[in-house]
Amino acid sequence: MQRMICAARRHAAGSMPALSLEFATLSWLDCVSEACRGERSMGQPTIILIGADKGGVGKTTVTRTLLDYFRAHEVPVRAFDTEPPNGTLQRFHPEISEIVDVTSILGQMRIFDTVSDATVTVVDVRAGLLSPTLRALRDIELLDSAKQGLLTLIVFHVVGSSITSLEGIEDTVSYTTGVKYFLVKNFINDTSFFEWDQATYHSYFNKIGDIEEVTIPKLREMAYEQVELASVPFSDFIANKTKYGEVASYSLVVRGYVRHWLRQVWNEYERIRLKDIIGGTGDRNFEDNGGSVDVTSSETQSPTLQHAG
Repeated sequence: MQRMICAARRHAAGSMPALSLEFATLSWLDCVSEACRGERSMGQPTIILIGADKGGVGKTTVTRTLLDYFRAHEVPVRAFDTEPPNGTLQRFHPEISEIVDVTSILGQMRIFDTVSDATVTVVDVRAGLLSPTLRALRDIELLDSAKQGLLTLIVFHVVGSSITSLEGIEDTVSYTTGVKYFLVKNFINDTSFFEWDQATYHSYFNKIGDIEEVTIPKLREMAYEQVELASVPFSDFIANKTKYGEVASYSLVVRGYVRHWLRQVWNEYERIRLKDIIGGTGDRNFEDNGGSVDVTSSETQSPTLQHAG
């Protein structure tokens, strides 16, 4: 049963004046608190933020792999693309995503007033806005709700190899008390992440403390480009489907490379026990799905594809 947050029931998106944000936030907290007291078995809302301090580090790629991962597990999910007016994420997942301006109060209301305990909310945060977005969540006391265990808040912070990225980690981490924080190294663009200068790398991480890392391996450039041209989710490309659900004619070899890469990415999500982090939230079908992930699920299985990769 999907139970939308109270403020969403009372107000359609964009219809509530900006001055009513405090009322909406308090109503949201009251509703979640009541749910946790009376219906704890229903689980709690889960919000996942994917952000970066600069563009070009592949944060939207990471978001797309997460959406494929949840779909393969039949987990209800909705996504927000916060790069108006055109966005990037929505080109690949138009049926479950919408474009909002996360810097505006109305955009924040559209995302956070409509959080549900039966659907994972995934937010692809515009480059450079991860810390400001977390600051806004602090100001509306949503971070306090995470600290109190009233909701699950997960941050995937995708970093580049520049000093600016390392400095951004320290700033972002300051907002993550009570938040499940992951540092994502995305090698999709052959990023080196200061392996050439370990002293510089460790000088920043020693100031921050233990951080759990997620590694996204490199996907062959031609394979990545072919998925981009097809404008479909990675899992649909593997399954040889067009964006209209019709049979496509994608290369068996290229699909094999994509399938092998996506399996590696999903195994990273298994390693960090992502299912366990959000698995108690309602009837999300995470139970009894086994250990490691096999991309050749009902979503991606193809007889000819079994011999590829």
